[in-house]
Formats: sequence, C-alpha cells, structure tokens
Amino acid sequence: MRITRRETFNAAHRLFRPDWDDQKNLEVFGKCSNPKWHGHNYTLYVTVEGDVDPSTGFVLNLKTLSQIIDKHVTDKLDHRNINLEVDFMKDKLASTENLAIGIWEQLEGHVLGLGARLYCVKLIETENNYVEYYGPTK
Repeated sequence: MRITRRETFNAAHRLFRPDWDDQKNLEVFGKCSNPKWHGHNYTLYVTVEGDVDPSTGFVLNLKTLSQIIDKHVTDKLDHRNINLEVDFMKDKLASTENLAIGIWEQLEGHVLGLGARLYCVKLIETENNYVEYYGPTK
C-alpha cells in the first residue's frame, strides 16, 4: 500500500557554478542564474509504502509523517535561500533534482523508523517543471 502527504514551501535559489563566470552560468542555466536570486512556491509530495497495520488501518499516521516532513524539510526550507541557509544543500548545486535527493536523504531514516519505506519524493518547482525521485539506484 502507498500513501502520500502533500506539503508546500517557498524558497529562493540560484543555479550557478562558482567555478564558472557569469556568462557561462547564463549560457547553461539561463535566467535561473540571476545573481540576485529567484524564488518558487514549491509543492512536495512524499509517498511512503508498507503494510497496513490491522490495529490502526494505517500504513503510518499521516499526521506523524507531516510532523517529520515539517521538522526535517519544510522548517529548513520555507522562506529560506537554498544556496545559503539550508544545511543539507551545503556545497550542492541548488537544482530541483538535487533538492529532491536532499529531501529524500532527510526523510528516509525517519520513515523507516516508523515501520514504512520511502517510495517517492515528488517536488514541483513550477506548474511546468517537477522531479520525481525514487531513491538511489542499486
């Protein structure tokens, strides 16, 4: 069984490599490399899977999952600059792909501790762009 929790946050970032000059960053990342930053209203879907507990009828309590997401992800990201203020993104290119991987890494152990498995992190950056991450390939 799989269940999904939706959360939202607002964050700023800049796509750039410090080892490239502004022109190269602009060529590769376009307006997303704006030195004055830009922001998004992100939507995050966290899907977990596991067996339904016969005593509760839940894979896991979605209120508990929401609290874990808030503590380990949205509280760190909401109204923050991803490049400068988010500990789990330190020294990483602040792409949506890398952010989804970072969110997975923040949540995986906590979900396992509740007796479920993290199945997917879906992160919507804009109405036209989103990523889905299913964990590291083995």
